[in-house]
Amino acid sequence: MMNMRKGGFSILPEVVKNLMIINGLLFFLSAVLGDKFFVDLSKWLALYQPGSGSFMPHQLVTHVFMHGSLSHIFFNMFALWMFGSALENVWGAKRFLVYYMLTGIGAGLFHLGVTQLQISWAEAELTAQQIATVLEQGKGALAIGKNFTDPDMAKYNYLLNIPTVGASGAVFGLLLGFGMLFPNQRIYLYFAIPIKAKYFVIGYGLLELITGLSNRPGDNVAHFAHLGGMVIGFLIIKYWQRNSGHFY
Repeated sequence: MMNMRKGGFSILPEVVKNLMIINGLLFFLSAVLGDKFFVDLSKWLALYQPGSGSFMPHQLVTHVFMHGSLSHIFFNMFALWMFGSALENVWGAKRFLVYYMLTGIGAGLFHLGVTQLQISWAEAELTAQQIATVLEQGKGALAIGKNFTDPDMAKYNYLLNIPTVGASGAVFGLLLGFGMLFPNQRIYLYFAIPIKAKYFVIGYGLLELITGLSNRPGDNVAHFAHLGGMVIGFLIIKYWQRNSGHFY
C-alpha cells in the first residue's frame, strides 16, 4: 500500500477533472462539426493503420481523447473518475498524468502491432489485384457505409481502414494500477456483486485475452489495446517500485 500524497483526498482531483473536460469537449465538438458542417474530426485525430495512408504520428496521442458514441465516452469517463481519482490522490498529478498518457499511447502501439499481424494474414488470402483494389477503393466504400462483397477483401479493408478511438486503453491501465495498489479493495460488479480488485483485474484481463483471440466477426472492440494498456501499466508500476527514490 502507498501513502496518500500531501493535500489529502479529493473526490475529483485536478488531472482527472481536466481529462474528463477535454474528452467531453472533443466529443461535443465532433458531434457539432459533423452534424452542422460535415467535418469529420476522426480523419485527423483517430488512430489509423500506417498502411491506410491516413496515419499520422500524433494520432497515438489524440485517439485517446476521441470517442465514437455517448455510451462509449460515458463508461470510459466513469471508469476514469472511479479508478483514476484514487490513483491521482496517491501518486499526485504529474505522476498520474505520465502514467495515463503512457498507458494510452502504449495501448495504441499494441493495437497497431496486433492489427498489422492480422493485416498480413488477411493479405495472404488475397491476390495482388484484390489488394490493389482494396487500397484504391476501400476507404471510399467505408466512408459511405459500404464494403466489399468478398469476405476476405471486406475483412482486409476493415482491418486496414477502420480507425480506433477511445480512452479504453488508458482506462485499462488505470484498472491495472488500481488492482496493484488496492488489491483487496472491493469493487461492486453490476453495482451489486462485491469482488476484490485483484480478482476483478485478473478476470477482466483474461476475458479480454480470450475475446481478442476468438476474433469474432463484427466485434469492433480493440481488445488488444485494452490488454496493451494493462501490460504497459504493469511495467511502469514495476519500474517505479524498483526506483522508488525517484518520484515526480
